[in-house]
Amino acid sequence: MPDSSTSHFLIAYDIANPKRLIRVHRCLKSYGLPVQYSVFTAELRRKLLEQLLMNIAGIIDHSQDDVRCYTLPNRLEFEVLGQQFFPEGVILFSDLGVNRLLSGSG
Repeated sequence: MPDSSTSHFLIAYDIANPKRLIRVHRCLKSYGLPVQYSVFTAELRRKLLEQLLMNIAGIIDHSQDDVRCYTLPNRLEFEVLGQQFFPEGVILFSDLGVNRLLSGSG
């Protein structure tokens, strides 16, 4: 990924200690959007992604915690089953990016 382009990421985590869990959650909130418990989406340039991952690496216990970051394709197809976290009509994934919440139009 070139430095100047942005990509979409899905970041999921399982943190064993409640204090570290809160710190990781706060860190991710400054870079992305929570979509479920322990799952965030983010639209980032490479340098910001590297900074985020370094920040998280400094928080977690590498022998107990698990953090995973997946690159999402530009044309994402998905299904939602069960109760949604966001109100009806809110779109998370669009051609405009995962961090933009659009209500119905846009």
